Amino acid sequence: MSSIANIFWFLFAGLWMALGWIFVGLVWCVTIVGIPIGTECFKFASFVAFPFGKTIVY
Repeated sequence: MSSIANIFWFLFAGLWMALGWIFVGLVWCVTIVGIPIGTECFKFASFVAFPFGKTIVY
């Protein structure tokens, strides 16, 4: 069930949100100070693209 939900999410919302996070991550990675924040943005992008069936570990 989570794979079907992930497909629908990716097609209707996840693709655009993931592209936004990737763009923000690239902007942050331009500076040396922003590289740690940029890498976290890429992790957010992978979570936003396919959120169902994943958990966040603090």
